[in-house]
This record gives sequence, C-alpha cells and structure tokens, in this order.
Amino acid sequence: MIETKGQEYEYRGLMARLWDAFRGDTTHWPDQVLFQKMARERGGALLDVGCGTGRLLLDLLSHGVDADGVDNSPEMLALCREKAAARGLSPMLYEQPMERLDLPRRYGTILVPSSSFQLLTDPNDAAEALRRFRAHLEPDGMLALPFMEFWRDGEPLSTDWSGPREASLPDGTLARRWTRAEFDPGTQCESSEDRWEVVQADVTIAAEHHRRSPATRWYSHAEAVRLLRDAGFTEIRLLHEFEETPAGPDDRLFTAIAVRP
Repeated sequence: MIETKGQEYEYRGLMARLWDAFRGDTTHWPDQVLFQKMARERGGALLDVGCGTGRLLLDLLSHGVDADGVDNSPEMLALCREKAAARGLSPMLYEQPMERLDLPRRYGTILVPSSSFQLLTDPNDAAEALRRFRAHLEPDGMLALPFMEFWRDGEPLSTDWSGPREASLPDGTLARRWTRAEFDPGTQCESSEDRWEVVQADVTIAAEHHRRSPATRWYSHAEAVRLLRDAGFTEIRLLHEFEETPAGPDDRLFTAIAVRP
C-alpha cells in the first residue's frame, strides 16, 4: 500500500500515470468551457493552480492565453511537459505546494480547478493558500475555485468499494481502478482508498493500493464565503456548478468567484 498522508505530494505512481486515461476527452467538460470563457473575457496572465498533467492549461495555451501552471507533484508535471511537447507548447511550470506559493509574477486570474483546493485538509494551510493567491493577483484580479460538499447530515459515513472502472491505454493494456471513501463529520474530512491495476492479456502486470487519510476537506457555502472574506477577497459569488447562475442551497458542487480589491 502507498500511504500518502504527510507526504509532500499525493499524485504519484500509477495514480499519476493513469489519471488521464480515466478522464478521457475533457475538451467539452463544463469547467473547461467556463474557465476558457473567463480567461478570454478578462485577458492578462493566468495561473492554473494544481495544473496536474495540463488538462486546462494546455488548452488555454493553445487558444493564446498567457498561462502558467503550478503543481506539487513532479510526476504530474513531467507528464504535462510530455503532453505539451507533443502539441508544440512550452508552458512555464512550477513545482510548489499552493500553501507555499511564491512565484515571480502576478496574474489577472488564478484558477484552482478540479476542487484541488480541498486537498488542503489543514485549515491553517487552506487559509494560507488563499492569502498566497491574493498576493499573486493583480489589483482587481479574479480567483475562481470550485468546491464539492462530499457529505451531508444523515448520509452514510463510508462507501463500499466501487469498480472496477476500466480504460484502454495506448500500448494496448487495460487500466482498472477501484475506489472507496470514509467521511468524518467532525473534521469535515474525507479519507479515500484507490486500487490501480494495469492488465495485459488478463495478467496483472502492475498494481498499487493508495490510501489517502485524510484526502480532502469539504466546505459548506457559508464556510467557503467566510474563508475568502477572511483572506481579503471581495465581490464573492457562488455559481451553480460551472454555470454563470447563482448557486442554490442544494448545490453540492459550486464555483466560488472572488476579486482582489
């Protein structure tokens, strides 16, 4: 088992190598559409925090957006560089954790896609990351980050194993993934387990078991707004999922938009 609690980065090994295979074609994902629209409308430099293998970043660059990427996983960044080279792109990539962000330029827009902000399970780290985002924004710069509420009152405190999900790899092998989760209402943290396999001709040629404990921290709408306000942001709005309409109380996926005054 690969235990990732307390390690510098979580996306490693088969988790990193197979991540894109299970996402498939993300070109028309709703967040991709929303964030590209925001980038085009606002102009200026953009930072993709938790850029991973470049799902958003590389498409933004290919559309002429001045975009940089940062991630704390060297393995995901290596994959991003490979994908960029294949597309004739040369992104500026930084290897840093978001709570210690220290980059040489400021941005008009900062995105934290895929609810990556919630990987910060320590409230102090989360507050510090928001302060760092604010410091890296130009005046009137915009921060956009989606949130997911993983658990609500009355729901089970754990899930059974689900899967396997399967994905075909370019070399003809088959990837498989199983997942389960546990929820701690006291800390608002989720712990997760993933089993990853690569199979060739019905023979498992690689396997890893990852446990992340805790893996993520969830926030209510009010808590997300309070975090942003405490970090000095203004004009805070919560959007319904990845649409430009206000979030409702039943929305468990919502995107927070805030401005650095």
